[in-house]
Amino acid sequence: MTELGVYSEVGRLRKVMVHRPDLSLERLTPANHDDLLFDDVLWVERAQWEHDQFVKMLRERGVEVYYMQQLLAETLTLSPIAKTQLIEAVIDHFTVGPALVDDVRTMLDELPPEVLAKHMIGGLTIVELDPDWRRLKRHSAIAAALDEDDDQFVLPPLPNSLFMRDSSAWVYNGVTVNPMFWPARRRESLNVLTIYRHHPMFQQESSWRFWYPPLDREDGEPLSSSMFGPTSLEGGDVQPIGRGTVLVGMSERTTGRMIEDLARSLFKDGAANRVIAAVMTRDRAHMHLDTVLTMLNEDTVTAYPGVVNNVKAISLRPDNGNGGFDVRVAQDLLSAMSDA
Repeated sequence: MTELGVYSEVGRLRKVMVHRPDLSLERLTPANHDDLLFDDVLWVERAQWEHDQFVKMLRERGVEVYYMQQLLAETLTLSPIAKTQLIEAVIDHFTVGPALVDDVRTMLDELPPEVLAKHMIGGLTIVELDPDWRRLKRHSAIAAALDEDDDQFVLPPLPNSLFMRDSSAWVYNGVTVNPMFWPARRRESLNVLTIYRHHPMFQQESSWRFWYPPLDREDGEPLSSSMFGPTSLEGGDVQPIGRGTVLVGMSERTTGRMIEDLARSLFKDGAANRVIAAVMTRDRAHMHLDTVLTMLNEDTVTAYPGVVNNVKAISLRPDNGNGGFDVRVAQDLLSAMSDA
C-alpha cells in the first residue's frame, strides 16, 4: 500500500476522499439553511453532475478516488465495535434525552450499515426512524412536546460534509481530525474518525498517526465528541507547504490554542520544524486561510491582497532548551513563506 500522508500543497495527488452531494443537501430548506451554514438551498442534481465530472477528471489523471459515505458503510459493516461506538457517540442523554437513549440506539443499530451510513451524513427524521414514533410520547417528555411534524430530525443532516478538507487534515505523515467551530458541523469529525480508526485501508497502513486528537491508534478509546475539547481547528486553515513547514490560519474557525497543540505534536514527532501562524481577521467572508491564499507551485501563490497584506505571520519553532516554542513575528506572511 502507498504510504499515507500529505507532504506538499502542490505535489502529485495520488489518493483522495470525497463526498458526493447527497441527501444532506436535499434536506436544505429556506427555513433551515442558515442554521446549517448555507446561504441558500442548492440545485442538488446539478451539484451531483458537477461533482461527477470532477471525479471523472481526477480518475482520468490516475487519482484513486474514495467516497466517504461508501468508506463509512464499509467500516460499519466490517466492525461492529465501530458501529456501536458511532451510534453511542451521536445518541446520548444530551441529544435525545435519557428516556429515549436506549430506544433510539437500538433502532439505529437495527439499520443495515449502508442505510445507517447514509443517514449519519444525510440526517434522519423521526418518521424515518420509526413510523410509529408517536408511541414514544407515553415515555418521553421530549417526544410528548414534539409537534405532529414527521419531518423533525433525530439526526440533523450534515450538508457541509461536502467540504472534506475541513473535518480532517493530513499533515506530512499524520492526520488531524478536527474539532469544528460550529455545532452544526461537529458530527462530521465523528464520521471521519470512525473511518480512520476502523476501515482496513487505514488499519493496514502502519506509518501514519493522529496529530489530533492525541490518540494511540491501538488503544480502542470509546468514540466521543468530548475527546476533541472546547476549541476549534478546521482543515481549510491548514497547509503543509513542504520542507518541514506548516502554514495554519488563525481565523474565525481555528484558534491559537489549536495551532500550538498541532505544533507541539508535529515537533515532538519530528514531522515538522516550523509552523507559521497566519493571524487573520475573524470574518465569515474569509473564514479559512484557503479562501484567500492558494499555492500553485513551490514558489507561486494566488492571494487576495485585501486580507493577505494585513495578516500577521508568527513563526513557531521547537525550543530545544525547555520543550516549548521559539516564537518570532515575521515581516509579513509572504516573506515568511518564502523564507520557509
